[in-house]
Order: sequence, then structure tokens, then C-alpha cells
Amino acid sequence: MATRTLQVENSPTAPAGNGKHAPRKKTFAERVRTDPLSTIITVSIDVLSVSIATALGAWWATSRNDYPPDLWLAILFVPVVVATLAARGVYRRRLNREFLDEIGPIEATVAISTMFLLAGMLLTQESGRPGSTVLKIWLCAAVLMPFGRLVRVIVQRSLRRHHHLVAPTLIVGNGRVAGHIINRLEEFPEYGLGPVGIIDAEPWFGQAGDPRPDIPYLGPPENIDKAIQETGAQNVVIAFSRTQDQVLTHVVRAAHQNGLRVWVVPRMFDTIGERARIEHVGGTPLLALPHTNPRGWQFTVKHVFDRVMSFLLLLFISPVFLTLVLLVKLSSPGPIFFRQPRVGRDGRVFDCLKFRTMRAPDAADAAFQLKTGAAPGGVEGVDRRTKIGKILRATSLDELPQFLNVLKGEMSLVGPRPERPEFVELFEAQIQRYGERHRVRAGVTGWAQVHGLRGQTSIADRAEWDNYYIENFSIALDLKILALTIPAVLRRAE
Repeated sequence: MATRTLQVENSPTAPAGNGKHAPRKKTFAERVRTDPLSTIITVSIDVLSVSIATALGAWWATSRNDYPPDLWLAILFVPVVVATLAARGVYRRRLNREFLDEIGPIEATVAISTMFLLAGMLLTQESGRPGSTVLKIWLCAAVLMPFGRLVRVIVQRSLRRHHHLVAPTLIVGNGRVAGHIINRLEEFPEYGLGPVGIIDAEPWFGQAGDPRPDIPYLGPPENIDKAIQETGAQNVVIAFSRTQDQVLTHVVRAAHQNGLRVWVVPRMFDTIGERARIEHVGGTPLLALPHTNPRGWQFTVKHVFDRVMSFLLLLFISPVFLTLVLLVKLSSPGPIFFRQPRVGRDGRVFDCLKFRTMRAPDAADAAFQLKTGAAPGGVEGVDRRTKIGKILRATSLDELPQFLNVLKGEMSLVGPRPERPEFVELFEAQIQRYGERHRVRAGVTGWAQVHGLRGQTSIADRAEWDNYYIENFSIALDLKILALTIPAVLRRAE
């Protein structure tokens, strides 16, 4: 890991007479990273998109000699869309809101707002064809609004990947969980949080084998005001700490007084999914934890959907599938399909199918050794790939026969990727919560794979992403993963 230099964006203002530091004037870049300017930019993009859509739809209607809308009604369409988006909480900031998460709320909002526009035209006019005009405005808005959001997401992610618009973030905690949060934020700058310092009652202690994060220790929680001033921090993440709760409460209040956003890693975080909600007994909050039942009706619907979609996909790609069958057969002596025992739901072993990509697939390679902490995959040992096999591996087309596994009920379209029995035994002994991924059927693609965890990558990270998928399962999440699989497959694999 590259050495991180603590950058002080501005010199701290001299402390006021009460011993507290006066608020430091924020730069323009800092205001862009935080509310309210970040939200204003998003709202401005939406206003521009829906305004262009309204003008384009009205022009389209006029050019086709449809009923021209009253100008004031067309103009009202813009604030109605923005107000409806605000009421639906679409402008509420989230750490990692992806473009696919925004399409549904935006399209629903455009449809609802269009109904209001149509109702207004019908109530105020007695003749003409308002329905045709509204339809054209609807179509334009349904295309341009997601396009505007897509441009925003692409630009924002590109800037963050180059470490622009990444807000300085203080981490409260000094153990494994704090280290995990730091590693994740550094690995994924798309979250927009850049760790700049550790606050805790004691310097970093971690555990045996845990690398010390390469960010400075800034002292105990009592120094929170000074740390904010020195680092220009705009966020605080409170991870597990030996610090007393009342001291952490002071940290939260001090952060809020300085205009910082605060996140807290909850206890038993492994059991908390996105559908968790907060309820209250009197003034005491309770965290309600919904249960994901892999044998419930939702998974029954999923399995029916899997088989129907697999059948339709195999039918659709049958010319490609049969062509690959012929090419594999002609590439070298051996079977068309490579069958490998894998562990699926409830620990049951099944034969996972792939197109054979290597010569002499039964030849053992004694020289291969699995890298510590990594999952098996890619080219293991001597490269025995055929010419067509290299293409199949690079494009992931060798995985297509697994649709047959899905039809047989051994796999799902989406789920944790299955592993070989010998490695499962090893990983269950080494990796926390690894065995919990076997609660559901293995998948052709998965939440871990669309986040780049393919081939010989960290098995602990895979287990984390896979269990997140299970705890937050929904058909909508499956569809999202299937959509994200397309760009993931286009990135070359080994």
C-alpha cells in the first residue's frame, strides 16, 4: 500500500475563547462533496433533463400537428417531477447509489407526473389531443432523465477513482473492524470517503496478522475538534472501539456541530441487511432484523424464474452454443464438457458443467499451489489452454453450459459461485461465515463476481459479498446482478 501523506487543506483557525475551534471556511471543492451543494447539482441535472424533455416533447407534438399544450401546463411539469422525486426520497444521499438503483424511482416518478399533466390538460381544455402530446413528453422524459443521471454517475465515479471529490474521513476505532472499513474505503474510492486519520483512546492494536492501516493516529476522542480542524474532515465513521459509549456520544455531537456526516458500524453487523429498520420502545431505539428464508416463497419464485429464463436463453443462444460445441470438439481430443464436482446448496455435491478449454483435462498439475487467502480459478499451474479455450476463458463463454445445471435445478442464475469440495473444507476452517453461502443454490453469476471478484481473488471478500446477497435477496436484486454481469463479462478474464 502506498504511503499516505496527511494533507492539511487549510490551517486551523485559532481557537475561540471558549477553547473550541472556530468553524473553518470550506473551499468550493469541499462544498461540492457535501450537502447541500451536491444535492443542488443533482436537482439541477434533473431540472435540465426534464426541461429539455418537455420542450422536445412539445415540439414533437406541434410538428405532428397534435394538440399543442398550454405553456404554463408544460412548465408545471418540471417542478412536479422534481417535487415528486424529493417526496420519494430520491435526493437522499447514499454512499453507493448505483445507476440501476435510480432507474425504477425515476421512471415511476415520470409516469406519475405525466398523469398529473394529462389530468391538468383534460380539466382545462375542451378540445384537441392532449393524450398524444403527453405521451411524447413522457417518452422524452423517460429517456432523457435517466441519461442525465447516467452522465452524472459516470463523471462522479471517474473523478472519485482518480481521488477527486473524495471527502476526508475520520475513523473512530482501532481494531479489525476499523481496519476493514479503512481497507474497503481505500479499495473503493467510489464511496467518496477517504480515510485521513484514526481517533481512539489507544493507538492501533489490531490483531495478529492484521496489517496496520497507513493513516496517522490523531489521538483520543477528546481531540475530535482538533482532528477535524487539522484534516479538514467532512465525515466520521465510528467502528468498534474500547472507548466508552458516553465518549463516543461526545464525538457524534462534536462532529454534527462541525457539520460532519456520521456513520456508526452497529454491533452484530453481520446480521443486519438493507431491510433492517429502527423502531422505538419509548425513546429507546430497537433494530428490527428481517429474516431471509431460503426455503420461502420468494426463493420458489426465483427458482421458477431461473428455469424459465435458462430455457429461453439456451433457445436464444442455441446457434452460438452449437457452434462452440463444434469448435471445442475440433480443438483437441477429449469430451466437449468439462465436469467438475462443486458444492451447492446444503453442502450437496454436483457436477458443474463448462466447455472444455484445456488439453488433457484429467492430467494433474502437482506444481500448482493455491495462493494464501485466494480462491482457486483462472489458470492453475501449467497453461494447457487450447486456442479456442483461451477465447472462451477470456469471454466467460466457457460458463454457458451451466445454464443446463440451472435447468436441472442444481444451480441458479444468480447466487454464490460454487467451489470444489476440497477447497470448501479448507475455507470453512479459515474464513469466517464462509459456510453460510451454502444456504442457497450456487449461481452462474453473483454479487461478488459483478464487483470484480473473479479468478484467484480474495475468498474472504467473496464470502462477505455472497452473504450480503443472501441477506438482502430480492428478485429486483437478481435482475440488477444480471444487468451488471454484462459489463463484468466484457472485462477480460484469465
